[in-house]
Formats: sequence, structure tokens, C-alpha cells
Amino acid sequence: MSHRVPRLGVALDNAGWHPAAWRRSGLEPGTLFSARYWVDQVSALERAGLDFVTFEDAFSGTSPSAASTDPALGTHAVRGRLDALLLAARLSAVTSRIGLIPTATVTHTEPYHLATALATLDHTSRGRAGWQVRVSPRHPEAQLTGRRTVPDVPLLDLDDSFVQGLFDEAAAVIETARALWDSWEDDAVIRDLATGRFLDADKLHHVDASSEWFTVAGPSIVPRPPQGQVLVTALAHGDVAYRLAALGADVVFVTPRDGEHARDIIAEVRAAERAVGRIGTPLRIIADVEVVIDITSAAALLRLAELQGHRVRSSDATLVAGSADEVARLLESWAAAGVDGFRLRPAENLQDLPAITGLLVPELIRRDLFDPDGQVPLGPGWSGESRPADGPVLLRARFGLDRPPNRYHDDLAPLATRRTLETAAGAR
Repeated sequence: MSHRVPRLGVALDNAGWHPAAWRRSGLEPGTLFSARYWVDQVSALERAGLDFVTFEDAFSGTSPSAASTDPALGTHAVRGRLDALLLAARLSAVTSRIGLIPTATVTHTEPYHLATALATLDHTSRGRAGWQVRVSPRHPEAQLTGRRTVPDVPLLDLDDSFVQGLFDEAAAVIETARALWDSWEDDAVIRDLATGRFLDADKLHHVDASSEWFTVAGPSIVPRPPQGQVLVTALAHGDVAYRLAALGADVVFVTPRDGEHARDIIAEVRAAERAVGRIGTPLRIIADVEVVIDITSAAALLRLAELQGHRVRSSDATLVAGSADEVARLLESWAAAGVDGFRLRPAENLQDLPAITGLLVPELIRRDLFDPDGQVPLGPGWSGESRPADGPVLLRARFGLDRPPNRYHDDLAPLATRRTLETAAGAR
């Protein structure tokens, strides 16, 4: 990467990633669904200098963090949520620096609508938009839209070919979104008063994407995003998801247990990149960890025990309860293994977010694992128009990623890291 200091972000999900977090929050009913709750949290993270924040989302009413371990939580877990994309749009108006990465499901959503909404977010945030891609293998979620049939069986019992099909579809959606973002060349808007032309029609392009799941003609209704391409991310736990990330993403979130496991995961991700024939910049690998942070290890463990007493939670990510020093030591071992940054999942937001900003961030700075004031250097492809002198560092640049050339521009298309639907299908 063009910078050595790891990137640092937080994953937000309702009252926290532990399903019992709402029981200890003391919040009034409805607070989780207010704009002020989210503005306060994200503003605090931005003031602490964090690089990005992600927002969980799903078609089901139950939090993904809860549903992933206990789909029968019923009324004992937070039910209902704000739409992540719309929430990020609201937050783009009250933040100026931090990257905003909503989760958006591809399985039951039209690619055109996703692409235009994400491009709009990039414009309203002035180049700070990302997208966490999610597939939906759950029968209850399919019933909400009625567009397709999903087997009514436990996730572990789903047929491998069915699961592969979901990820194949996701790869096609990502590629189509990328084509739609490029369907306007950067200088398509000319505003020529003399001729009365607002657009140069020759600089708008049909994407003509066709697959077994959808057909999209294009062009987009939204001009090309300020970043050129919205930052695409994916959470991955195994080979199928690693290959999806290698095909279409810029950043992959992974869940190592320790430094040795982090090295193994990095090797698996790089192997997936080779398997699909990825060209261009390698994936940025960000390690997830769920945290309960307190002044002392004993205080953190006591708080975790209280949470678990309400509702036992197992996590797909490593769960660490301890002091800021203990959490920082784990992250340091992951950085030594070669990850490009960290994404923290606070167990309960009202307790752990202040601990992250007030305790962990200073410890990471002391260990040279985070630099909230550091400017990320801009590489080739960034222009003065893309980043005004008084504007934010764009999200792609925070990860050391250049602004991609437009695939439809005659001079730049050969340089673009384009992967057509046919190429993506042939690499599987």
C-alpha cells in the first residue's frame, strides 16, 4: 500500500453486536430508530479520526449479528432497523471526513437501483461512499420479496451449487454496478450555453449487461461518482466468498483468530486472486474483531459476563474482552502478519464506542498502529476536480487505491481493470 499505517474502522449494528446490548443501554424505546442516535455515534468516531464506518443491514427484521447465531431470538433481540443506504445518506450531510460503507443485499435487489443509490451516496458524501456486498441465502428473506424460491432449510444444509449460484449472481451484480458507474464519462456534463446542450451524448454509454438473473441496458441516471468507482467491500469466511471478493471487491473483511491464522487467511485470499485471474491492485485485507473494552481486563470480563447472562452469543469474529492494551496487542500481531487494517465490532455501542475512541485509539497511536491526522497520499488518477483543496480525502485513497480509468473512454479503457460478465463467469 502507499501508506504503512493500518486503516481503522468500526462496524455499527443497532445497540451493539451483542444481542443483549439493548438491555443494558438504558435507551428509550425508539431511540435506535432516530437519526440523532446514529449522528452522535458516527460524529464521535469521525472526531477520533477513524477512517470508515460500516452499517449492517438485512431483509429480515432481526439484526444480522443476532440472526447469524440464533434465528429464533424472537422478541428477545432488537427487531427492525433503518435502511443502511438511506442512513448513510443522512449521515453524509453531517460528516465531512469519515468513510460511509452501508451493507446492501444483492440477492433480492435490482442492480440498477443499487448502483444509482450508491453513486448518489458518493456524490452527497463528496467521495466517501463504500458498499458492503451481502448475499441472502435465507428462506424468510426470500418470502419478503417473492421474487425467487430459497430452500427452507438450515444454512449449513443448503446445497453447494445453490450457494455458488448466489455468489455468482453477486459477482454479476458488482460488475454491472461498476459498468453503470462508468456509463457516464467524467466530462459528460458540458453545460454549453451557446449550443444549449447540457450533456455530451457521446460520453454516455449503454452497459448492455445480461445474465441469467437480470438484464440492464443503462446508462445510469447518476453521473460518474467522485471516486470514479465506489469502494466495494465484502465480508468473507471461506473460499467461495474469497473468490467473490477477488473478482469484484476492493476490500475484503476477514475474521482471524490470531496472528498465525491471519497469515493463513492472507495466503488463501491471495490464492483466490490467482485462481480468478485478478488483475490490477490486490485486495486490501481488513481484520474484524468484536470487542468489549474497559479500563481493566477484569471490568471488561465482568461486563461480558453480564451480557452473556442475558443472552449467550457466539461470534464469527474473534471476541476479545479486555483492556485497551490487550486489544491493541492482538491487533499488533495481526498487523505483523500483514493485514492492511482493522474493523472493530463494539459489543455494546454506548459502552464500547467511548472506550474505542478514548482508550484504544490512543493506545494504537502509541504503537504506531493508527494515525488519525495522517494524510493518505493520492496516487495516479486523482485530479484536482476529484479532490478539491478544501475537500475530504476520498475513501478509495484512504486504502491507497487509485481512481480507476473509465472503461468506456477510448484512451483509458485498455488500462482499466475491467472484468466482463463473461470473463467473471469463465474464471469460476
